[in-house]
Amino acid sequence: MMKLSNQLSALLIISALFVSCKSDDLTNGTGKLALSVTDAPIDAANVKAVYVTFTGLEYQNSGGSWETATDFTSPQVVNILDLQNGKTSLLGNYTLKSGNYTGLRFKLDAPTKGTNNPSNPGCYVELNTGEKMPLFVPSGASSGYKANGNFSVPINGVVEVTADFDLRKSIVVTGSGSTYILNPTIKIAVNNQSGTITGLVSNLAMDKKYVVYTYEKDKYTNSESAEPSGENVRFANAISSTKISSTGAYTLAFLAAGSYDLIVVSENANGLVTVEKQVSAIVVQSQKTTSLNIAL
Repeated sequence: MMKLSNQLSALLIISALFVSCKSDDLTNGTGKLALSVTDAPIDAANVKAVYVTFTGLEYQNSGGSWETATDFTSPQVVNILDLQNGKTSLLGNYTLKSGNYTGLRFKLDAPTKGTNNPSNPGCYVELNTGEKMPLFVPSGASSGYKANGNFSVPINGVVEVTADFDLRKSIVVTGSGSTYILNPTIKIAVNNQSGTITGLVSNLAMDKKYVVYTYEKDKYTNSESAEPSGENVRFANAISSTKISSTGAYTLAFLAAGSYDLIVVSENANGLVTVEKQVSAIVVQSQKTTSLNIAL
């Protein structure tokens, strides 16, 4: 009887140690963040490319503290404007502690607004003429630009996340078109929790350009199409947008599961913006593509 009791005690101790070790693994384990970037189109028709130099990355855990990704070691230059219609560029794979995260911060090599024009800026706009214009940032940008959104890093696993730079809202042109200022609007999408809307728009006029904007259901108001004042933009509350190609094709990628309204907008040669059509209550599901053809 004593021998059996001793064996049971030993088993209990081993079980407790096993549970303790597993609990410790859950607390101290690590995983990988595979981080890519994408973009929506910019309003300025004279802009050919927007180059951004990433110099560092920080992440915020669910407790609120910020940590530096020490394995982000080399600056990376990306033409953000080239990443549309679901196209992405991988910044890298970074090792993070397992757990929940509530944001990322990007460090950029960009000149500060108010300084002299640098001869070789890390962030710049290339115009259709070939001229390169410095892309300035507001003062205090050394703290980095925050991307909003949540993601979880699994132990010994990988979470694939895409940071969506909305350059249409992020770049402001001042000084009669001579100064470009970057104030990014960035949201985080977890790839396997996101869906896509794609399709064809028919009856397009040959002499107009078209863009489709995505809104959360019932969030769009007619006032958003009005001429903006100051440094504001049209369709400010759109969460995504994309240009419609000359063939009518469009793709809206990295949308969280939910219900959306699409606003199709045209612009003629004189810059007149017209809302052509609104399509309501389009359902997006994770890891699925919703096909939607639109006739104007």
